[in-house]
Amino acid sequence: MSARRTRTTALLTTLTAAALLGTGALAGPATAQVVGSATEGHDRTRAAVDALVLKDGVPGVVARAEGPGGSRPWTATAGVGNLTTKQKRSTQDRFRVGSLTKTFTATVVLQLEAEGRLSLDDRVEKWLPGVVRGHGHDGAKITLRQLLQHTSGVFDYTSDPEFGEERMGAGFLEHRYDSLTARQLVKVALGHAPAFEPGAKWQYSNTNYILAGMVIEKATGRSYESEISRRILRPLALRATSVPHDESRMPKPSSRAYSKLSRDPAATKKYDVTELNPTLAGAAGGMISSTGDLNRFYRALLTGKLLPAQQLKEMKTTVPIGDMAPGYHYGLGLFSQKLSCGKEVWGHTGGIHGSSTHAVTTVDGRQSLALNLNGDWSGDTGSVVEAEFCPKP
Repeated sequence: MSARRTRTTALLTTLTAAALLGTGALAGPATAQVVGSATEGHDRTRAAVDALVLKDGVPGVVARAEGPGGSRPWTATAGVGNLTTKQKRSTQDRFRVGSLTKTFTATVVLQLEAEGRLSLDDRVEKWLPGVVRGHGHDGAKITLRQLLQHTSGVFDYTSDPEFGEERMGAGFLEHRYDSLTARQLVKVALGHAPAFEPGAKWQYSNTNYILAGMVIEKATGRSYESEISRRILRPLALRATSVPHDESRMPKPSSRAYSKLSRDPAATKKYDVTELNPTLAGAAGGMISSTGDLNRFYRALLTGKLLPAQQLKEMKTTVPIGDMAPGYHYGLGLFSQKLSCGKEVWGHTGGIHGSSTHAVTTVDGRQSLALNLNGDWSGDTGSVVEAEFCPKP
């Protein structure tokens, strides 16, 4: 892992972490093939997007910046969306957003609290009796807040070696269409001891949000997919965003997604991993979106259009996440980041096979950025964030 990628990778919180540990570069096209709208005020951003292809070896990039002050959106693409045909990425591309799904899931849980249907201080055992038990795990000691904040100590099922090899490594091609239930994912996690006692520290765990999705379903009697659609996607008219259950194909327009499916930094073979069954990520990382929709969502969230003031305050109450990512703090499905120029942005990062996404917005919603890479083994998305929000070197 290169030094400049350390902070971003630490926060990528990806289901393909094993693949992202590699630093091998893809032999990209002869030029970055950057295409974008007017570059005024975005020269450094465009150069950072360009570098993801030319220096980091990412197949392709799509980015969109909006603001400040409601100015015309700026969009750019670089590289290719298909390594075989060399077709360029589209500014309208839809892509898998991985852990950005967590912000949507947390928003629904907080909406349910605002409606008086649950409390963040409720114990997991109250909503999911008997589910979180085994190897020292105890749902009676874990609150819903701790799930959303990643302070529960529940083991991350994606860290299970067998699961990793079968679902993210060499076994992926054989198992890419398998449908998994939330209970199956939780069972994998409960085969291990907790990482720590509830509330003792912060540590990222995808299992937390699989459980949060189960709580949504128990509290509403409807699937978490339908609740996200009903409560967020339709009201905000996020027409490029979807919450697939076990549909493996990508909606159009979209690019191909590529992975090395290996931890080995010397690995060179790239696999087309575009099609997969998103139940392996579920409420922790299974959604699809676009750069435009992600900017609209985070602006709406941070400006109070989705949550009452009290719940938004809860969401933005953060804890430090450790020395690996200085400047970052994690709230409830949302992180804050202090940039080199002193600006603070809020959002999330996410990765899933062949797709790495980063979306951040200023707290007032006046300036936002979302970008996606269609490869999962390299690429410092944080460099693009710095370039956009701190334009003067």
